[in-house]
Amino acid sequence: MAESKKTLKVQQVKSVIGYPERQRATMRGLGLRRIRQVVELEDTPAVRGMINKVNHLVVVLES
Repeated sequence: MAESKKTLKVQQVKSVIGYPERQRATMRGLGLRRIRQVVELEDTPAVRGMINKVNHLVVVLES
């Protein structure tokens, strides 16, 4: 049986201007480049950790 992979929809809600380069790199790693952009990511521990590091810049729309 094919198992459906769980995904998360993440939206950038705040600019990365003025934040450290590590947080900017995390946002790029998530695939987010501009405000209000939404990306769909696989729900893995690594992705959850990245979201937690920049939780002040993003919002999770679905889980």
